[in-house]
Amino acid sequence: MPKEKNTTAAQLLVKCLENEGVDYIFGIPGEENIAVMDALLDSSIEFVVTRHEQGAAFMADVYGRLTGKAGVCMSTLGPGATNLVTGVADGNMDRAPMVAIAGQGATTRMHKESHQILDLVNLFEPITKYSTQIRAPEIVPEVVRKAFKFAQAEKPGAAFIDFPENIADMDVGSLVPLKVQSASAPNAARGKCRQVAEMITKANNPIIIAGNGIIRHGASDALIEFAESINAPVATTFMAKGVIPSSHHLSLGTVGLKAHDLVAFGIDDADLVICVGYDMVEYDPAHWNPNYDKKIIHVDGSPAEVDSHYIVEAGVIGDLKDSMARIGAQCDREPSPAMKSLRKKISHELNRHAEDVSYPVKPQKIIYDIRQCLEPEDVVISDVGAHKMWMARMFQAERPNTCIISNGFASMGIALPGAIAAKLVYPERNVLAVTGDGGFMMNNQEVETAVRLGLNITILMFNDNKLGLIEWHQLREFGRKSNVDVGNPDFIKFAESFGANGYKVEKAEDLQSVLTTAINDGGVSLIDCPVDYSENMKLTERLKSLKSFEDEPTE
Repeated sequence: MPKEKNTTAAQLLVKCLENEGVDYIFGIPGEENIAVMDALLDSSIEFVVTRHEQGAAFMADVYGRLTGKAGVCMSTLGPGATNLVTGVADGNMDRAPMVAIAGQGATTRMHKESHQILDLVNLFEPITKYSTQIRAPEIVPEVVRKAFKFAQAEKPGAAFIDFPENIADMDVGSLVPLKVQSASAPNAARGKCRQVAEMITKANNPIIIAGNGIIRHGASDALIEFAESINAPVATTFMAKGVIPSSHHLSLGTVGLKAHDLVAFGIDDADLVICVGYDMVEYDPAHWNPNYDKKIIHVDGSPAEVDSHYIVEAGVIGDLKDSMARIGAQCDREPSPAMKSLRKKISHELNRHAEDVSYPVKPQKIIYDIRQCLEPEDVVISDVGAHKMWMARMFQAERPNTCIISNGFASMGIALPGAIAAKLVYPERNVLAVTGDGGFMMNNQEVETAVRLGLNITILMFNDNKLGLIEWHQLREFGRKSNVDVGNPDFIKFAESFGANGYKVEKAEDLQSVLTTAINDGGVSLIDCPVDYSENMKLTERLKSLKSFEDEPTE
């Protein structure tokens, strides 16, 4: 009889990943991870072959944001691992749970100069919560369990595992995965909740800044109830769009522009700022508390970061849903008339370009049309560039986690890989990648991945043939541009060469019909939409001229 094969460390690693509930691994095979690749053939886990490791890391990043479960990406050693770095750093800074695994050369050659060998543990240590190497086969279950525990614990982020090829081949005997456990957030201290409730009740003009922690805690409904109970308006960070519907009467939209936008006047006028689930990596408090004079309440699962512009009057640490419910139940105050007026101004701004037919298309018009073509639960993944600032400012999200914006690390190239991950998570929803030509060209090769997987996703490109956001900054700072113009391919032919559908918006009136056609055509579609970014500086000048939100007309 043939001798029964021993279980290897690579096979045990895969069993541990199954034990953690992993559905997908995004990555590229290499020589040093072939033992894991072979073990995956007998696994329920689907390996999604990407065309670049950065795309794989972005997919794991967005998967983690949407599910709350760690997304997993994998590479080989050396250049494969270094290609993961940008996506891993993005996930870590944007609080997305993810685990990155890289093959490594044998431990027998790591003490000397050797082909493609790098100290990957130290490379990933500054951009992860946990970075380690599997140095013996028997520690595989502990390392995997610890990586997922760190990645998914509040505040979530990235973990990295370096897996040498000779360790992967070693026998592990009868070892099995460890039990999956996670701690639940404690309830907030009653005395602290009572103190905060008294401060809110006495405030004349409180405002809530809601951050990405609301999404991570699944506390969107609790936030709405809290805002209604204390009659306070809500401004969200870029990464918290949708935690209160844009259509809600207490929604003020999004904070985060460096320019003094309308919602910033609401914070200026507030005598109490209630930060709930707020990560200052999303929006520096120096921008909204430049004079160090705001009274701040911090409600989160973790203590406040140390920052001279963020000295809190009181903090409530614990489960966000419980904290908001306890505080809200003890408050009694009337709404502020001034905030009602601000809400009216912002609502007008969001819809003022609905009928604009100028061409190239104004960014405000593109975003208005996107909203008209999508259902509330559909998912938009925004890349980074000038279009991101317009999306963050004007896209009216009605549900949490339906508008994904990279804003902690703010890395270009995330939209297309992110859309692939989003469609795998939500196959029943429409998924739209909103990108600029600059961001799209950084990971355009993943069009092939989406086509190969048979996904129905749409890519809408704001095309200005330049790095528009950098030009915007240059014009604001120096009054002239420098080295931002680029050349582009024929994007229609580019899409079709991969087996995708290509569309060109020829006039503003056609945008909604083109977008609807692309969403419903059953495959991967790329829409090339020329954009008029002269609106960037027009917005800058208009906001600079405002001394109060009352200066902004509503007609």
